[in-house]
Amino acid sequence: MANLNKVLLIGRLTRDPEVRTFSNGGKVARFGFAVNNRRKNSQTGQWEDDPVWLDCEAYNRGEFGKLAETVEQYCRKGSQVFIEGHLQLDQWTDRDNQKRQKLKIVVDALQLLDRRQDGPATPAAGRGAASRTTAADVPEVPGDFDEQPEFADDAPDQNIPF
Repeated sequence: MANLNKVLLIGRLTRDPEVRTFSNGGKVARFGFAVNNRRKNSQTGQWEDDPVWLDCEAYNRGEFGKLAETVEQYCRKGSQVFIEGHLQLDQWTDRDNQKRQKLKIVVDALQLLDRRQDGPATPAAGRGAASRTTAADVPEVPGDFDEQPEFADDAPDQNIPF
């Protein structure tokens, strides 16, 4: 039987990353992350955001993995990012000897979605598809991201299933 543990999210950081360096030179960046689930209020008929709050960790892994450094350098509270990662369950016993557990996201790759102050948005960082760059190569991406693509207006909005 096959297993799959993969998470794809777009949201915003809820706090500045906290970076910790290990004795072996590795790093981890921990940060809070929020995504919205949209639902329609049955009483008012209005769409409402239902936020989901998550804890995330990004590690420097391997010879070329500088994901924690990228998060430390480019991400701040309020930054919008696309995260690709997997779920991990943390379990521990608290001071009152109660067993506790929490799901967290371990980030495998991320893409910065905010525009930079001095130019366009920065590209992806981390491991993954060939179209992504490593954290060491974070050049500017050409193009204007404020322009919306033009689509043919063939289908009226009522026929869209969502």
